[in-house]
Amino acid sequence: MSNFSLKENLLWRDWLLRAALVIITVAIVVWSMPHDNNNTYLVEQSKPWKYADLTAPFDFPVYKSDEAIKHERDSILKQYEPYYNIDVSIEERMVRKFVSDYPDGIADLPLDYIEIISNRLHSLYQQGIMESKEYEELKKDTFSMIRIVNNKQASSVSIMEIYSAKTAYEQLFQDEKLNVHRQQLQKCDLNNYIQPNLIFDRTRSETSRNELIASIPLASGLVQKGEKIVDRGELVNEQTFHIIQSYLKENDRLNKNEVQSRISLLGQILYVTILMVCFTLYLTLYRKDYFDKPRSLTMLYALIVIFALLTALFVRNTFIHVYILPYAMVPIFIRMFMDSRTAFMTHVIMVLICSIMLQHPFEFVVVEIVAGLVAINSLRELSYRAQIFRSALIITLAAMAVNLAFDWTQTTELTVIDYSSYNYLILNGILLLFAYPLLYLIEKAFGFTSDITLIELSNTNSTLLRRMSEVAPGTFNHSIQVANLAGEIANKIDADSQLVRTGALYHDIGKLANPIYFTENQSGIDPHEMLTDIESAQYIISHVTEGLKMADKYDLPKVIRDFIATHHGQGKAKFFYIRYKNEHPDQPVDDLLFTYPGPNPFTREQACLMMADSVEAASRSLSDYTEQNIRELVERIVDSQVADGFFRECPITFRDIQYAKTVLIEKLKTVYHTRVSYPTENKK
Repeated sequence: MSNFSLKENLLWRDWLLRAALVIITVAIVVWSMPHDNNNTYLVEQSKPWKYADLTAPFDFPVYKSDEAIKHERDSILKQYEPYYNIDVSIEERMVRKFVSDYPDGIADLPLDYIEIISNRLHSLYQQGIMESKEYEELKKDTFSMIRIVNNKQASSVSIMEIYSAKTAYEQLFQDEKLNVHRQQLQKCDLNNYIQPNLIFDRTRSETSRNELIASIPLASGLVQKGEKIVDRGELVNEQTFHIIQSYLKENDRLNKNEVQSRISLLGQILYVTILMVCFTLYLTLYRKDYFDKPRSLTMLYALIVIFALLTALFVRNTFIHVYILPYAMVPIFIRMFMDSRTAFMTHVIMVLICSIMLQHPFEFVVVEIVAGLVAINSLRELSYRAQIFRSALIITLAAMAVNLAFDWTQTTELTVIDYSSYNYLILNGILLLFAYPLLYLIEKAFGFTSDITLIELSNTNSTLLRRMSEVAPGTFNHSIQVANLAGEIANKIDADSQLVRTGALYHDIGKLANPIYFTENQSGIDPHEMLTDIESAQYIISHVTEGLKMADKYDLPKVIRDFIATHHGQGKAKFFYIRYKNEHPDQPVDDLLFTYPGPNPFTREQACLMMADSVEAASRSLSDYTEQNIRELVERIVDSQVADGFFRECPITFRDIQYAKTVLIEKLKTVYHTRVSYPTENKK
């Protein structure tokens, strides 16, 4: 395949990826939106009407409130009488069974007691016996009535005149003749002959109940077309509130037709598609590198979708104001992990998409865009908790100021301003504080590493660093020195100093596996004297692979693992490599046996670490720490790294490298400055 065809295929793949992102985002967002053009007024009693004058565009009934309908329904349902059919076969079967069980009468009782008990059972069944559970439920209201159907004749009977199986058994012994012989009769288990004979008639009962409910009128009046409902700034009293609610309900009913729904849906699809295409074009033109970073791309589109879904949920629930949603979280998260321009662009696109779900979007758009701008400028880096409180306060005050400006421009009296929206903005500010714990979820979900995580990792009391200070104190001190040098270089060239400091602290953790094989941890014993140059080189090189294993074990972020892998790049263990070549001048040398696995640094921060690490280690071998010696050392080491091509894959400039040399020279001069010799006291 030619290079032209390959490039063309890659280009098509990139555009297909962009198209897929747009289509998926549009599909999810539009699916979540309300697919009608209803008026989404936020109506509150005893609060000023903050929209334009409202006039009835059509005739509509004034519906009763849900509370009023519920009250009338509860009142009329007191007249409800459930239907029960009496099953005469149960009485016949139970009485016949009793007589057949005692053909010779009951022991120690006269024979006529069979007839007496049969008559008493007959009386109970004629009165009616129902299931105990139903009986207890109905008996809660002593005025409850039921309708008993017997031979197509229905009669109303009080629940107090009916029995359950338990009360029927107790009633049986209310008879004096039976109560006298209670002990003998209890042995007969007369409760076995008492069963419910009232069967609940569900169909007839539900029909009767529905007829009662249907008799309740749902409307209490009529508003004619052209009639004024409410003026702007007018307080919404109870009656006006019900009229507006009735108008919204009737408008919703009228708008439910297929043609209008399809037009509304097409409009939403077109609107969201235009915005998402603009956003994707922005990334293509100005942040093309994000398309090579799936986690960054996923986060940008996911945040737009998530807040669109939340807005749709809030819009459907008219009791929750959208100002409660902390939209400013989006630019905060993006600014912390990416850049300010992308944070602002994403925020604007998200706010514009969410605004289409609102009836009056202009104020919402302005308030939220201002809040996003303030968020971007107030919280560029999050390194301690107090920053969150400060930023949340500033964002809230800015949003409230913009909202107040709108209120002042749209009213003639300060007393009629609706201040309830300010409560929502205050709650919004409180919810912004959750950006701190949510930051952890963002990191885990998209694979980012925040400054807070880096600060926590750079704590020398952490498990891994404390173990290094105990097992390999020389390596620990070396890492601290390298962290200071690399951090200063990063500050000078405007790189991420916190990242490079943390990476430097962990770059040599692999030496914990065999600390004695490294010079800084030796105390007179050198195990390399008993090894070949190849074996020694393998021990030295292994601290990179061992470090990566240890990083996986302790779940260190990927950015830290990259420092471990790249701090030597694809360089060689030169001491043993050169000595081996000198000792075997006539033999071919396998360079791979002396080469670090790499890769070479691919970020400016990794390049800073490589320079600082090599220079700091080499500086310990100087015999005399003069300025000239230090300068020559730094120049020689850094220039050799440039010549070997270690920095070809990272975006570091020659100017940055020159700044790095200057910083290293000045810092090493400070570290190894000549101390003043103190005089000794002459003794008499």
